[in-house]
Amino acid sequence: MSAIANAPAHDHHDDHGHHHKETFITKYIFSQDHKMIAKQYLITGLIMGIIGIAMSVLFRIQLAWPEQSFWIFEALLGDRWAPEGVMSPSIYLALVTIHGTIMVFFVLTAGLSGTFSNLLIPLQIGARDMASGFLNMVSYWLFFLSSVIMLSSLFVESGPAMAGWTIYPPLSALPQAISGSGTGMTLWLVSMAIFIASSLMGSLNYIVTVINLRTTGMSMTRLPLTIWAFFVTAIIGVVSFPVLLSAALLLIMDRSFGTSFFLSDIFIQGEVLSHQGGSPVLFEHLFWFLGHPEVYIVILPAMGLVSEIMATNSRKPIFGYRAMIASILAIAFLSTIVWGHHMFISGMNPFLGSVFTFTTLLIAIPSAVKAFNWITTLWKGNLQMNPGMLFSIGFVSTFITGGLTGIILGDSTLDINVHDTYFVVAHFHLVMGISALYGLLAGVYHWFPKMFGRMMNKNLGYIHFWVTAVGAYGVFFPMHFIGIAGLPRRYYTNTNFPYFDDYADVNVIITVAAIITAAVQLVFLYNFFGSIFFGKKATQNPWKATTLEWTTPVEHIHGNWPGKIPSVYRWPYDYSKTDEHGEYVIKGQDFVPQTVPLQKDEEELNH
Repeated sequence: MSAIANAPAHDHHDDHGHHHKETFITKYIFSQDHKMIAKQYLITGLIMGIIGIAMSVLFRIQLAWPEQSFWIFEALLGDRWAPEGVMSPSIYLALVTIHGTIMVFFVLTAGLSGTFSNLLIPLQIGARDMASGFLNMVSYWLFFLSSVIMLSSLFVESGPAMAGWTIYPPLSALPQAISGSGTGMTLWLVSMAIFIASSLMGSLNYIVTVINLRTTGMSMTRLPLTIWAFFVTAIIGVVSFPVLLSAALLLIMDRSFGTSFFLSDIFIQGEVLSHQGGSPVLFEHLFWFLGHPEVYIVILPAMGLVSEIMATNSRKPIFGYRAMIASILAIAFLSTIVWGHHMFISGMNPFLGSVFTFTTLLIAIPSAVKAFNWITTLWKGNLQMNPGMLFSIGFVSTFITGGLTGIILGDSTLDINVHDTYFVVAHFHLVMGISALYGLLAGVYHWFPKMFGRMMNKNLGYIHFWVTAVGAYGVFFPMHFIGIAGLPRRYYTNTNFPYFDDYADVNVIITVAAIITAAVQLVFLYNFFGSIFFGKKATQNPWKATTLEWTTPVEHIHGNWPGKIPSVYRWPYDYSKTDEHGEYVIKGQDFVPQTVPLQKDEEELNH
């Protein structure tokens, strides 16, 4: 798969960006430059993240002090949903639904793949831009449109979707079932259909770019692990996202056109509905066939970013490069054949349950390979403890602690006991939500100089990391215990169950930790937006890294390199490499960029 044949394809791009004058609209709004599109994705994702976190704070306050009056409820939710400042059950379920949707799809999927695939793929493989700049631009604006439609559902009279982020029918299929199954649910489905179109456009673009536009010498085994992660993530997206699109379209038909794909023998208030022959379990299969690969669509890019940042800041080659690639491929394959473990209590045949248990537990092997390789990369390294590195180490911590509980949930016999309790909430927030968020934040701190030409404030980054790290465990670690005790999720109050009275104080502790963790994100936002304008100016290669993106000028140009695209001669992890005399390959420099030819008698490492 040598890329040498691709070199001539770049020649006609050499003067790209110099033959036409860009206006404000073409440069900042309808831009086809992958670097600007990456910034658009990131800032849109951050705004959606603020909204998603704010929603979680609101429903956590309700859980800690149920049925009490709060002025903030009345101010934000209005008299309809919070009469006299007391949150109604319907809006609680709506907040949970939209929070989950925003965080999974609009923050983590777009914030990681949308931002960093766009930023790094052309820069790290040595390409002028994406294969199709126009398709890239359309992909972002469809994502933006889907975000606007999702948020607009908050303002319809009947309320936003109220069926949980998994929108299981029949609740989501019958407009008369609950107020949130009206216009709000229709907007949710339309928004997701547009989001999926955006994701598919982006994924196809990423795949084609990696395969066709690598610079001279950039073979597949010289790609940074970030590119491998983005490439495989895009393939998973192309395979699994259309299945969710089909589920959404069939649900729209059940809701609006009288079909019965997911409905059968429904009674509402004594009225017999005409639906026959459908099955809500079919929807569960379709949803989770995307829903579980979605976990890895979110976590794999974070794994790639963390691998790159750890090697750079350990001043060591990544341990087990080929094993890391193999584990990415294994995770991608296994992620598409484990969806049934979300459905162990749906009446699944016990034999089929045992099959899904086996494939689910199997995925622990490549995950463990990655965890051990990260730890070994850190071992005896010359660690540079900047905020990006701290968030990367935090990622490994939460990935391991969250992953361990996945072994319990992956076993059909054990899962039945804790299904739909806070144990599940604790597991997937740690292993996916917090871990992916740490990967996203690590990436922002590390590549901020490449995005904006300035450095973020390191001390504010330390405050942000330590409060977030302690706060995140403060939120999700206690949830394991109340989950094992049987406390069900998605209930807006548990005061009707005297058995759970003993756990009321735990909910207060969780909520206080959540408020503190949410508040410290304001420090990050201040650091992020302040540094864009007032941060210290970055040098070309502030982290002394080896990969190609740090060979481009600090000032952005559309086309990345002002002259000829550099050729690649070695793998991307030549840190602290010495010759036979124990001297660094480049005297006085503990890293060798990929653009430096191999010296006489020097062997290329890519183990």
